[in-house]
Amino acid sequence: MRRSKAFIPTTKEVPSDATLPSHQFLIRGGFINQQGAGLYNFMPLGKIVLEKIRTIVKEELDNAGCNEVQLSFVTPMSLWERSGRSETMGKEMLRIQDRHQNSFVLSPTNEEAMVELVKNRVTSYKDLPLNLYQINTKFRDEARPRYGLLRGREFLMKDGYSFHASKEDMVREFNLMEETYKKIFTRLGLDFRVVEADSGAIGGEGSKEFHVLANSGEDTLVVCESCDYGANIETIFEDEAQVDAYNEKSYEELAVLELEQKCSCGATLIFKKGIEVGHIFQLGTKYSAALEAHFNDDNGKPKPFEMATFGIGVSRLVASVIEQNHDENGCIWTKETAPFMVNIMVSNIKDEEQVILGEELYLKLLGENVEVMFDDRKERFGFKMKDAELIGFPYTVIIGKELANGLVQVYDRKTTQKSSVKVGDIFSTIMGLI
Repeated sequence: MRRSKAFIPTTKEVPSDATLPSHQFLIRGGFINQQGAGLYNFMPLGKIVLEKIRTIVKEELDNAGCNEVQLSFVTPMSLWERSGRSETMGKEMLRIQDRHQNSFVLSPTNEEAMVELVKNRVTSYKDLPLNLYQINTKFRDEARPRYGLLRGREFLMKDGYSFHASKEDMVREFNLMEETYKKIFTRLGLDFRVVEADSGAIGGEGSKEFHVLANSGEDTLVVCESCDYGANIETIFEDEAQVDAYNEKSYEELAVLELEQKCSCGATLIFKKGIEVGHIFQLGTKYSAALEAHFNDDNGKPKPFEMATFGIGVSRLVASVIEQNHDENGCIWTKETAPFMVNIMVSNIKDEEQVILGEELYLKLLGENVEVMFDDRKERFGFKMKDAELIGFPYTVIIGKELANGLVQVYDRKTTQKSSVKVGDIFSTIMGLI
């Protein structure tokens, strides 16, 4: 992509309501813009990142044997009334009526709709297990939408639902999805923890959350310094006021607090802040029984499906990457999420030699299917450099005054180090880095 042809409206202005780095930098870097309270548009750079994350999620789920579908965003209210969740979901669920006064909801999640999809279509234990998922828009009417993509009202979510003939098989799939989610977040280059969690309005007997560790996270976690144990404090303290008090504390305040109890492995438990990016639930027969969704077992007797459900906040992950990877100058994307891996910057667009080298390198990288941006704008070097840091390209090739000595510079966004490379070696150097 040539920068002169790209729609990337960067700005120095920090939105007045943007308190978190991801909110500030994603807007300033031209990734997203706000449409309304808790509503965001993805501009070209943001859309590229979103699709990269979506692709990784899909690849790992498909590898695990899941089947992708796409459900209607609008769901009849009658399904929610039959499951008993029309009231328990509260005001977060946006209710609408069509011109015939039929009631619907903008889907905040889709347990009921997926059960209805499977009902009467999967009738025998021989057709089980089955894991269906979608990556689709959701809407939750947050009372206080804030923090940009981390707590918006409309968002992109992966929601999956599995159907089983026995509880044992449901637990097997639950464990498989836990490992699959770990693969997803590892591929995204994230530092995360899996923690015991409260099932909340979704229900069921057991659930686990996946948290990206970040000082700005809303949730307070208790994790072991030695083993993999972790828990949301909601599962440790029964007093809701006490939970709220811990969640309101900053990372620095929590760092000096100590828990009296030790981990079962004997090591010390410490507090961490986390951003919830995934949640998996063991549902049992909560929804299948309520919606009368049955299969015939090996004795020919009808039984409700044993179920589990699995969610990932796909658009939330865009912000989560930046909450964990940024500095005072802007975004630092992981290699798997960067909108462009390489940025070629011609310092002086009037210098024909610099432009020719930039064009040659640009075309050569394109020929190798490298995601490359060619900054050919007639702007000052300092302006273009600040843009590169704000956007967060992993590597920027600076073609400038050193070209007279047969050298160009490579700027590593993560380390902020510049290194001089011979012109003849620049292509192989870049290919080695990426």
